[in-house]
Amino acid sequence: MAAGDRDHRSRSGAPEPGFERRIGLFQATAINMSQMCGIGPFVTIPLMVTAFGGPQAVIGFVAGAVLALADGLIWAELGASLPGAGGSYVYLRQAYQYRTGKLMPFLFVWTAMLFIPLAMATGVIGFVQYLGYLWPGMTQTQGDVTGLVFIAVVVALLWRRVENIARITAVLWAVMLVSIILVIIAAFSHFSPHLAFTYPAHAFAVTTNHFWLGFAAGLTIGIYDYGGYNTAAYMGAEIKDPGRTLPRAIVWSIFGIMTVYLLLQIGTLGVVDWHEMLDPNSTAGSSVASAVLERTWGRRAADAVTVLILVTAFASVFTGLLGGSRVPYDAAREKVFFRPFGTLHPRHRFPVLPLVTMGVIGAIGFLIGRHTDLNTLIQLLTTVMVIVQALSQVLAATVLRRRQPGLRRPYRMWLYPLPSVVAAVGWIVIYGYADRSSPGRHPIEWSLVWVAAGCVAFVLWAAYEKVWPFGPREISEEYLDSSAAGTDPEDEPGTTEPAQA
Repeated sequence: MAAGDRDHRSRSGAPEPGFERRIGLFQATAINMSQMCGIGPFVTIPLMVTAFGGPQAVIGFVAGAVLALADGLIWAELGASLPGAGGSYVYLRQAYQYRTGKLMPFLFVWTAMLFIPLAMATGVIGFVQYLGYLWPGMTQTQGDVTGLVFIAVVVALLWRRVENIARITAVLWAVMLVSIILVIIAAFSHFSPHLAFTYPAHAFAVTTNHFWLGFAAGLTIGIYDYGGYNTAAYMGAEIKDPGRTLPRAIVWSIFGIMTVYLLLQIGTLGVVDWHEMLDPNSTAGSSVASAVLERTWGRRAADAVTVLILVTAFASVFTGLLGGSRVPYDAAREKVFFRPFGTLHPRHRFPVLPLVTMGVIGAIGFLIGRHTDLNTLIQLLTTVMVIVQALSQVLAATVLRRRQPGLRRPYRMWLYPLPSVVAAVGWIVIYGYADRSSPGRHPIEWSLVWVAAGCVAFVLWAAYEKVWPFGPREISEEYLDSSAAGTDPEDEPGTTEPAQA
């Protein structure tokens, strides 16, 4: 067998082909940064300004970076010690199996099949939004069709081997950097400190409810913009030397994107009056980066860079669907999700059904978002993600330290447990703010309904499969066992044993 090949075995002992470790540090960092810095900052700068009511909106990007770093350190520790396909699925399965069997990983996959495609849908919405700058006469129907074709093209390009995808990702990452850098250079070539640093009265009045409501809104938008620092962790089974590569890719991508975002935000505010951004029907409110280029280097330059921004949007959706499509694979292979989701393409070695399903759900989410608004879609996907993944994973890091102290941990989060505390507080603030930001839409209630539906689905599935609570708990500690043996957990089949009563 080739060095990169993996030979997993199913519960019946039949051989099952696995992923190949082909992605290095540069490619993993590029995948993270491409997902983080897609269309997000180009469409959310006006939303951030609206939330804070002025150029002090920079606070939102700083707050988002702090939460992303705290949560990213949790991902780094878990990803380094449990480098399997599916990211959070693996972490939650390992941490919560001792008391609730397969409930938490089932709920995560159930939820991920919704929130990952919804995140991709926001990128497609941003793509169509900026395309409107180049195509001012575009109708609603034409925009809808364009977005659907966009999603179909992304799925078609992902229909290939991962090493070929990694090369495509590196190219898209380079285009992303060029588009961001050009906007930043253009902004600072005509930068007005008066515009960027003239704040409205009481902008920093931290004793008022208005400031803290703006902060909560800004934190929500900020973490949405930083979302993607964990994309490579979903591909843990395809990462070379994951114990070193994943922590570095996560931390480097967060610091790199934080620098880019701050320069982009400040530079934009130094060219476009923030009052103009409050109007979503204006160019400054819908295509602020294009407005910056038009006012500094002229219309032709604005058109050219807008094309690069569209490529950047494509890169974000491409890498997000690339990582997200890996989530159901490991769950299905472990019989915690519908079994067809655990099948790889016989020649190209990628999960077929997860990719297609997420593409379809993303298309539906895109159409829904196009006929509501972007901020509401962000709130809906965030609340669903927070309640099942984010908060559960913060606790999982501590649970695993107690339950599996012998687990090999190439990386341990800095200043533990401070990052866990900061991350938990940040996620709770975001979740609690959701209903206030979307009156009449009830994102918290909808997230609870979705989780409740997932619990019902789990009970029906568990009764059919005869697992906990209708059978014995199955304890699978393949990563712990492999650590003790000094082997790569991806080289050995997992071990499963019934829990003692």
